[in-house]
Amino acid sequence: MTPAGELLAAEIRRDGPVSFRRFMEVALYHPEHGYYTHDPFGAAGDFFTAEQLQPVFGILIAAHIRQLRREMGEPVDFTVVELGAGRREMADAFSEWPYLPIEIASGALPPHFTGVVFSNEFFDALPVEAAIYRGGAFREQRVALAADRFVWHTADPVRPEAEEYFRCYFPPPEEGRWYEANLEALAWLDRIARSLDSGFALTIDYGYTRREWMRFAAGTLMSYRRHTALDSVLEEPGSRDITAHVNFTALQECGAKRGLATARFETLAALLLAAGEPDQFAAALGAGAGAEELRRRMQLKTLLFGMGETFRALVQRAGRE
Repeated sequence: MTPAGELLAAEIRRDGPVSFRRFMEVALYHPEHGYYTHDPFGAAGDFFTAEQLQPVFGILIAAHIRQLRREMGEPVDFTVVELGAGRREMADAFSEWPYLPIEIASGALPPHFTGVVFSNEFFDALPVEAAIYRGGAFREQRVALAADRFVWHTADPVRPEAEEYFRCYFPPPEEGRWYEANLEALAWLDRIARSLDSGFALTIDYGYTRREWMRFAAGTLMSYRRHTALDSVLEEPGSRDITAHVNFTALQECGAKRGLATARFETLAALLLAAGEPDQFAAALGAGAGAEELRRRMQLKTLLFGMGETFRALVQRAGRE
């Protein structure tokens, strides 16, 4: 059993089955044994993100942020805050503005600022609560031990906050379907809305809307190891990534209640095409030739026709009457 698994097993033996939110929190973010305490990215890791496709991704995102700043009248006191900044791959792209990287477990948003809150694959990695709709109720799916293996355990009905999340942001429930409540995402929206006096929240992630939820009868929990997606999320905690698709309906509707109005919601490809169109991608592709030009063209192709069609971009505006 992994070190993170040993910690979770001891907790289960002592207190009984744990919430999946707790399981995911320890597996990913334990300060010594969590998955994100080592480098999971790149060819030698478990997955790529768009931020590894540099410099093209950074150049195009920076171009879009310039467009957003122009929409705001080019304020002088303009800051870019990145949530889940990881290895700071975007630092160079954002170097023309004050740049504040923030991690899930450390750092805080400025009390008040003007600018952009940027995140790429941040919300999908937040710990979620899991449930199954059975017998007319959302019943919590907790994690238990059986012969030293982690197994699902159907427990009592979910707490009121999760019940409200399921009722608000999903279609009417159906017997036997699995659900995830990302209450941490709503908490982060609260923080953004309180801190961002004027500007935009730019969120890039993969996920679904209320209408699209019908595709996910078994929920959206996934784990990743060596660039392979795996259905089992309970094996080897701490040595695999665990994600849950983002409920964009929840981000939009909850955000609107907090003063974050949806300005754009589209594929990542559409956002990057709009960012690169004014100069026909000249800045992203560079002026050189040979191997570097080819590398950049391959990055752009991946962003527009690979990740770009899978990932969504949500732009929400704050501070506008």
